[in-house]
Amino acid sequence: MTTATPAPTQTDNHHRPARTARLRTPPARPRRAHSVDRPRRSATLTVLSSLVVLYTLVPLAWLVVSSTKTQADLLGSPGLWFSGHFALWDNISQTLSYDHHVFLRWLLNTLLYVVLGAGGATLLSVLAGYGLAKFDFRGKKAVFAVVIGAVAVPTTALAVPTFLMFSTMGLTNTPWAVIIPSLVSPFGLYLMWVFASEAVPTELLEAARVDGSGEVRTFFRIALPLLAPGIVTVLLFTVVATWNNYFLPLIMIKDPNWYPLTLGLNAWNDQAATAGGQPVFNLVITGSLLTIVPLVAAFLLLQRYWQSGLAAGSVKE
Repeated sequence: MTTATPAPTQTDNHHRPARTARLRTPPARPRRAHSVDRPRRSATLTVLSSLVVLYTLVPLAWLVVSSTKTQADLLGSPGLWFSGHFALWDNISQTLSYDHHVFLRWLLNTLLYVVLGAGGATLLSVLAGYGLAKFDFRGKKAVFAVVIGAVAVPTTALAVPTFLMFSTMGLTNTPWAVIIPSLVSPFGLYLMWVFASEAVPTELLEAARVDGSGEVRTFFRIALPLLAPGIVTVLLFTVVATWNNYFLPLIMIKDPNWYPLTLGLNAWNDQAATAGGQPVFNLVITGSLLTIVPLVAAFLLLQRYWQSGLAAGSVKE
């Protein structure tokens, strides 16, 4: 005996779609609240960014303006405005020729420390980071722990042991006392390690090895172009750190002929602050301006390689 299922009435068919439509309609209040919060967040970020930019640019503006003034105008005119006499070129000429062109000597010393120290640190970071990222060996986790620990240790904590070690070897008061410690960059090594792990596909290296390419050729022909953004980043970090290095040369170098720019300008500043010393404070300011020009030029020249390299591979087809 079968029981007939009652057919849906016309009333049910009429109300079911309406009920379903009401259930699927999203509420409108969260949209309005979200749209109201978005301008507030944008305004907050704009204000915070403006404060950061202002904090960064005000000292730079003061340095540029002050470098155009004479020694007398530095004390008799507003700090963030120009004086009546534009003396930038005279200050640059005096800075380069003062004390038998010692500023040029300090500049060459700094370039020596940067080329050998920062360049060597970048090379070692690239080689070690690539090897740690793409090769498996015993003790790899221990090496990773050592690198992370080295990043966490401040350089000032190693200053006294480093000085005692170099003093025992007779290398203090020589350029090697600044160059050799600059070759070690734990942060650069860690950065290249992480970058090489993602930027260089393991399948690409295996395909090159199957085709008969050696490890050295594979590194230079395949891996090195892919590592270009990371190399530029590490190079910028090491160059800035070596160029602005003050504490290490301070404890290692006593001969003014081997001073970098940081120690040399500090010596001029001490001379200007000494009672009865020669008025060289305008030369200190002009020298500081000349010191940051190479760093700004390096960032501007390497920026396009950096940005283009970071964007490469970010979109997959």
